[in-house]
Amino acid sequence: MIPFRTLVPLVLAAGLALLGAHPAPAVPVEPDPVKIPAPALPEGQKWLNSPPLTMEKLRGKVVLVDFWEYTCVNCIRTFPYLKEWHKKYADQGLVILGVHTPEFKFAREEENVRRAAKEFGLAYPLIVDSDRAVWNAWGNQFWPAKYLVDAEGNVRYYHFGEGAYEATEARIQALLKEANPGVKLPAITPAMRGTDKPGAVCYPVTPELYAGFERGGHENTLGNAEGYRPGQVITYRDPGKWEDGMIYLQGQWKNTPEALVTVRSSPSPRDHLALKYHALEVNSVIKPELGKPIKVWVYHDGKPVAKADKGDDIRYDSMGRSYLLVDTPRMYQIIKNAKFGQRTLRLATADPGMGVYSFTFVSCTVAGK
Repeated sequence: MIPFRTLVPLVLAAGLALLGAHPAPAVPVEPDPVKIPAPALPEGQKWLNSPPLTMEKLRGKVVLVDFWEYTCVNCIRTFPYLKEWHKKYADQGLVILGVHTPEFKFAREEENVRRAAKEFGLAYPLIVDSDRAVWNAWGNQFWPAKYLVDAEGNVRYYHFGEGAYEATEARIQALLKEANPGVKLPAITPAMRGTDKPGAVCYPVTPELYAGFERGGHENTLGNAEGYRPGQVITYRDPGKWEDGMIYLQGQWKNTPEALVTVRSSPSPRDHLALKYHALEVNSVIKPELGKPIKVWVYHDGKPVAKADKGDDIRYDSMGRSYLLVDTPRMYQIIKNAKFGQRTLRLATADPGMGVYSFTFVSCTVAGK
């Protein structure tokens, strides 16, 4: 029998195409050859919405183990389906077990996870896997990742990334019927977004960008001639000519392992971060490092963000200027373009402590738009 921890490497060796830390969309994996005993859940974890559970206590139930991270855009996009499955099947024998494994250090804090779970409306059992004990026990490598465990405790299906919602729900139903042949089940949930339906158009997109020197230095993210200087505060000069998919800085920024952080207070927003991208949607993980809200002015192609292109977190002042109010460490949706194209984005602030961690880009739209 194949050890469970070798499962993911074998899938990759077989040619499953996954890009970046948050693969989406991903190819659904055929479940028939999979029947592997599920790893135990390590003891001593923090639990939300439930007392501690074990795989032994869950025998007789169908269990969906979902690895997620609250700043991960691909994870966030799966939540409507997870919540719907919990509502439809919790009384039919399904237990969804969300495992929150952090990508960034601030996401290890239980209070941040608790707040995010409440904001996203996640009511099923959650493990705060801050030390990656569950992640390592399961040999997982991706956010989001879903594993279906049958009533006898065997992993029977898995899927990495977004997508395959109908296929995954069909496998949930098959395992529920296997455990209880007389169970009455509702119809499969139809696509909840137009971009999840067949025929959706997905354009080429700027790859995910990490700002800190650990990932950014390895991936050559920073376009300034000054480059990364680990642990130092550097005065950067924006060259004014930007290449797609690179970050450019102006002013004084501290280089930390996970983020680029503004360090000075000024009467006007002198320090900025800029990039050129091609996508429909732009998101950024930003943290107020000093624990107080930060106003971040947003310029899209050199102007305030047009209301037709605004993301959910964009606000406007009385003069029509667009900005973000960064008050908690999380993912902020900045841009949701009406049309696909190559654009520029600039984030400027007069405040110290704006920690920029990453940018993610989304490119899918409904056919014909």
